[in-house]
Amino acid sequence: MPFCPETLSSNERFFEAVLLCANEMLTIYRDSPRIASIFASQQRWLMAHAGFGLHYGYPDDTKKGLYSGRFVEFVVGNKIASRNTAAAFVQEMLVYRYLRTVSGQSDRRTRLLEPTETAEHHFMKWLHAHLLVLDGLDGGTRLAQVGSDPSVFGKIQPMIAKAFIGTEAVRDPGRTFNLFNWANSGGLIMDYLMTLLPGFDRSKERMSVGPVSLGEIRAQFMISNTHLKRLLSHAAEMGSIGWEEPPRKGDLWLSRGFILEYVNYQAAKFAIVDAATETVLGR
Repeated sequence: MPFCPETLSSNERFFEAVLLCANEMLTIYRDSPRIASIFASQQRWLMAHAGFGLHYGYPDDTKKGLYSGRFVEFVVGNKIASRNTAAAFVQEMLVYRYLRTVSGQSDRRTRLLEPTETAEHHFMKWLHAHLLVLDGLDGGTRLAQVGSDPSVFGKIQPMIAKAFIGTEAVRDPGRTFNLFNWANSGGLIMDYLMTLLPGFDRSKERMSVGPVSLGEIRAQFMISNTHLKRLLSHAAEMGSIGWEEPPRKGDLWLSRGFILEYVNYQAAKFAIVDAATETVLGR
């Protein structure tokens, strides 16, 4: 049986593993900020999964293939983004060469698109990081199996995409998580703050992450001073973060509620990845 979210969220080893995975995502960002910017907000992250899912064959959909009109209608229909945002995302992926036109098309009315090798490579890295965590929890061989047959990625990913898009715990984990994850670079900043935690003592209302440099965050994640201060100020007003000394001095702390939102979201996400992997590979 695949892991369920409740089992994962209550597992202390899972929390440690999630922080290692977050560090891996941050490494990917530092190595390739442009490709990692696709995952910098939940909206873009879901659109990327939607695009891959349509390309490989979205579960229970009679059609297979990715083209701009279909992608836009899908994104709007699933309330991921507006029509203009979805269309702009496709154009951005074409400009950055993460998407390309399929050659040798017979139907000139519909321009089929496909992910480039660069896009597939980075999506595989994302999946590998998640499988590594799951294998570490139960001694499984998911990563080795996918590594020995990369073609299964095209079967696993659409299942993951559909579950992500249809799961409330992934789409709406909580007020503070949503605040960060819908802001440009906010998801990466949230990952960064969580990786600073020395652990998670659930009996404490607050957990200190030590001194945090706003200048370092701005430089690392290419966010303006105005947007960063607004993001952190909103989180502070919600009681989710704070400093030991005003204004923004001393150690930064994260609230138990904020950390739990993060952990529960990760548990829901990893459970989805595990279930899709088991469906394709077996246990």
